[in-house]
Parts: sequence; structure tokens; C-alpha cells
Amino acid sequence: MSKQTSEKNDKVDLATFYVSEALCGMDILRIQEINKNMEITSVPNSPAHVVGVLNMRGRIVTIIDVCKKLGLSKTEATASRRNIIVYSQNEYVGMLVDRVAEVVPAEWNKVTPPPSNVRGVQGKYFEGVYKTKDGLIAILDIEEVLKDDSVV
Repeated sequence: MSKQTSEKNDKVDLATFYVSEALCGMDILRIQEINKNMEITSVPNSPAHVVGVLNMRGRIVTIIDVCKKLGLSKTEATASRRNIIVYSQNEYVGMLVDRVAEVVPAEWNKVTPPPSNVRGVQGKYFEGVYKTKDGLIAILDIEEVLKDDSVV
């Protein structure tokens, strides 16, 4: 639901995923691909939330652990863990998440501003919160989450 890809009155499809126990979402149009390629090479002296890089068909992709970036414990190495690959700031970046959930149709005019502190996470990383019949989806501000994470 990035301000860059959707207008405030638009309907949008949110790709949802879990960051720790929190259900998060983003405009599905921002996603290049979702993969489970875990052949990640660590990068010395990188920030703690930068897991490393991987080679995706000849492209070097920086992988960040979204849990650590948001101040939560690191993403566990499980069979459900995935990389959500997005294009941001002229490079491909992988966001390591605990598991991918469903695509949820949403309307921007029903998104409420995020609380300043969402479950111990800084509100600056969120564009808003979307309420569904099953609960809340915290909508990530991808550009804010990925700001200054280039390691290559």
C-alpha cells in the first residue's frame, strides 16, 4: 500500500506475512518474488539486521531480517521462513520473514494510522493498520524499513 503504488482511495491487495507473531502486510505490487533460497552469504561488519547477500539469477540481493530490524528477536530458521524480494532504492532487497500468509483485499480509506508503538516496535516502520474480521494487519512502510540497508 505504498504511497508510491496506491492512491489513498484505491483498493489494494495486501500480501501478508508474519514477523514474529505479528501479522504484517504490504502492497502485493511491491513484491518481485517470494522464495526460500537460504544460500545466504554473510557480510562482515554489516548491521545486525543484515543477514547477508544471496545470488538471485546473477543479481546480488541484500537480505535483511525484518524481525531484527523492527527490534524483535531474530527470525528463526524454520521450513516456513521466506525471503520476500522487493525492488527499493535501485536495488533488490530480500526481507526475511517467519512465514507467508494469504493475500487480503483492502481499501486504503479503511486503514487507520499506526499507533506510535506497535507491540514494542517503532511506529515509524508502519503506514497504518487494516482491520479484518480476523484481526489486524500492520502495513509495513517498506521504504522506511529498508532505508540505509545497502551492503553492496
